[in-house]
Amino acid sequence: VAAWTYHYSDQGDYTWEQARNYCQTFFTDLVAIQNKREIEYLNESLPFHERYYWIGIRKLAGTWTWVGTRKALTKEAENWAAGEPNNRRSNQDCVEIYIKRQWESGKWNDEPCGKKKKALCYQASCPPFPCSQHGECVETIGSSRCECHPGFYGPECENVVQCAQLEPQEAHMSCSHPYGDFSYNSTCAFECPEGFERQGAGTLRCLASQQWSADTPTCTAITCPVLDAPHWGQLNCSHLHGDFTFGSTCTFSCQMGFVLEGPESRECTAAGTWTGDAPHCKAITCPVLSTPHWGQLNCSHLHGDFTFGSTCTFSCQTGFVVEGPESRECTAAGTWTGDDPHCEAVSCAWLSPPDWGQLSCSHSHGFFAFRATCTFACRTGFVLKGSESRECTAIGTWTGDDPHCEAITCPVLSAPDKGQLNCSHLHGDFTFGSTCTFSCQMGFVLEGPESRECTAAGTWTGDAPHCKAITCPVLSTPHWGQLNCSHLHGDFTFGSTCTFSCQTGFVVEGPESRECTAAGTWTGDDPHCEAVSCAWLSPPDWGQLSCSHSHGFFAFRATCTFACRTGFVLKGSESRECTAIGTWTGDAPHCEGSRLKCVSVPAAITCPVLSTPHWGQLNCSHLYGDFALGSTCTFSCQTGFVLTGSDSLECTAMGIWTGDTPQCKAISCPVLDPPTRGQLSCFHVHENFTYNSSCTFSCEEGFVRMGAEVLQCAATGNWTRHPPMCAG
Repeated sequence: VAAWTYHYSDQGDYTWEQARNYCQTFFTDLVAIQNKREIEYLNESLPFHERYYWIGIRKLAGTWTWVGTRKALTKEAENWAAGEPNNRRSNQDCVEIYIKRQWESGKWNDEPCGKKKKALCYQASCPPFPCSQHGECVETIGSSRCECHPGFYGPECENVVQCAQLEPQEAHMSCSHPYGDFSYNSTCAFECPEGFERQGAGTLRCLASQQWSADTPTCTAITCPVLDAPHWGQLNCSHLHGDFTFGSTCTFSCQMGFVLEGPESRECTAAGTWTGDAPHCKAITCPVLSTPHWGQLNCSHLHGDFTFGSTCTFSCQTGFVVEGPESRECTAAGTWTGDDPHCEAVSCAWLSPPDWGQLSCSHSHGFFAFRATCTFACRTGFVLKGSESRECTAIGTWTGDDPHCEAITCPVLSAPDKGQLNCSHLHGDFTFGSTCTFSCQMGFVLEGPESRECTAAGTWTGDAPHCKAITCPVLSTPHWGQLNCSHLHGDFTFGSTCTFSCQTGFVVEGPESRECTAAGTWTGDDPHCEAVSCAWLSPPDWGQLSCSHSHGFFAFRATCTFACRTGFVLKGSESRECTAIGTWTGDAPHCEGSRLKCVSVPAAITCPVLSTPHWGQLNCSHLYGDFALGSTCTFSCQTGFVLTGSDSLECTAMGIWTGDTPQCKAISCPVLDPPTRGQLSCFHVHENFTYNSSCTFSCEEGFVRMGAEVLQCAATGNWTRHPPMCAG
C-alpha cells in the first residue's frame, strides 16, 4: 500500500480558500488530522512559521466540519487551544494549527478565513476503488489499510457474513439477497392474512453480527380497543380469535331508566377498529319542570338535566306553602312521581264581622290568605274595641286581636220607688238597644213613659217615670159613728186603712175596717152605725103592744108600752126600753084574767134558701130562723172577681128576697192583639182576657222581641206588663 505524505507551501502565504486550492492542485487536500499521534508528528516535522498553518476544518452552517469528508468535528476529536474557538469579531470561520509555538503547541485556533498563512496539505495513498468496495482505505502515516464495512471481512473485505435461513410459520415472506441468500444485508418482508397483524418487525435484515435484525414475526388476530360497558349499561361479547380481536362481536344494553343511543352491536374489523360508533346509555328524559309561582325549584341531576334519577324539591316563598308533593323524581318511564305541586298562600282563619259590625277585606292571594288585610267597623250605636285592621301573616295568624263591637252604654236605670224595672238587653246591660219597661207594685200607677230605650247617643228615650199610689174615694164618717184612718202613701191612697166605730147604742153594720185596694176601691161596703137591736117584742096574750122606734124597729131607745084587754090585768112592766146592750129594761109582762084561754104562737114566714155564688162568699144573719122573715144576707167575691147584682138581700114578709141572687164575674183586662211581625198565644182560665188569663208573645225569624214574653191579667184589670214589640 502506498504511503500517506504531508506537504506545505514554502513559497508564500495564502488565505484559507487559496490554501485549499493550492493543496487540491498539487496534492489531495488540506490536511485532515485524525489523532494525537498525527499532531505530534506534524509539530515535530514542520518548521515554525510565525503565521502558522491552515488545516482542513471550516465552519459550515454554524458547524465545524472536516471539508475533505464533509463530516462534522466530533467532541472527542477537538484540540482547541484554551479559550478557543472564540469567534472574535464574529468572522473567525477557519482553523489554524500552532506549529512549534512556545505554548500550546499543536493546538487549534479559529481565525478569519481572509488571513494569509501557510497551506498544510496531505497526499492520499489509497486507490480509487479500494477494499472490494466493501470497506474504506484508511491512510496512516507512511501506510494505509482496509477498514471493512459491517458485514464484510477479509484483507480486501472480499467475504460476506451469513445469517440463518428464515422459515416463518404463518406469515408470507418475501426476501431480497444483494450479497447471496440470507447473507449480510439480505432483507425479508412479512405479511399476514386480512384481520391479522404481524407481531414483530415487518422486515428483517441480516446484520454484520450474523444475526437477523429481529426475531421472526408471527401473525395474531388484529386487536381492537378493549370495549367497556357503557356507563349505566351492560356489554356482552363473543370472541373468535381472542378477547376483542378480529371477528369479535359485542352487543350493548342499558340499565332500567336508560336508553341506548348508537348501535346495539359492534364487530371488530380487520382494520382493528369497531364497526359503528361507541354507543352510550342516555338517561331517559322527563319533561322539564317549571318553578311554581311564588316558589323555588331545586334539582339534583345524576345523569343530566331532568333525566332518570333526577330529584327536584319544591319550596315556596315566605307566606306560601307547597300544595302537593315537596319532592318529585324522574322515573324509568320518563314521567315524574306525584302531581305538579303549587305554592298556595298560607291560610289564616276566616274572619267574620263582629256582632253588630262590618268586615271589609282585600285578598292578594286568596280569601283570608297571606297578606289579606281586613278592616272592621261597627254599626250605629256600637263602638269598636280592638284592632281596626288586621293582616294575615306568613305563619297563618292575624296581626292584632279579635275586635268586637261594644254597644254604647247608657246610665244604669233603677226601678222607681214602689215599682219594678224589667229590661231586655240585646247587647249587654243598659247598652244600645236595651229596652226597659216600668211597672208599679199593686196599688200604684205609673206616671211617665212605660218604656224607655237606650239610644245610639248613650241616652234614654223619655224621662224617668215614678209610681204613684192609687187613690181611693175619700171616706166619710158614718152617722152615729167615728172614722179613724192611717195613710201609708198619702190620704186615702193604696194601703190607707180606715176603722169605723159607733156611738153607744149603735153597732157597726159592715166592715169595721176598710183598706184602699190596688183597684182604687175600698175593701168591703160602706159601713153604717145601726142601732143595737133588741128582741122583737110581741103583745102579751089578751093584751096590746104600742112602741115608738127612734132608730128602727125594736132598736136602741125603742120604747114599748103594754096594755091588756078588758077583763085582764097587766102583770109586769108596763113599759120597756131597748138598751145599748140590746136588752129590754124590765121583764116581759103578761095579762091575767078571770079565766084562761090558750092561743097558738104564729111561725115566721120563710124565703128560698140562698146559695153562695161561684167564686164568691155568702154571709147571713137570721132573726127568726134560717132564711126567714128578717134574715139578711150579704154577698162578696174572691180577688179578681166583681159582684154583679145587689150585695145584700133581705127576706120580706112576702116570703121573697128583696132582689135577685148576685153573681161573681172575673175582672176583664183590655183585649190584646198580636204584635206586628209576631204571634200571640193565650190561655184563658175564666173568660177571654179576664183575671188569670196568660198570653205568650213570639216574633218571626229575623225579629227580636222587645219586652216581656208572658203577660198575665191581674186582679186590677190590668196586664202585668206592657205588650212587647218585634224589632227587626
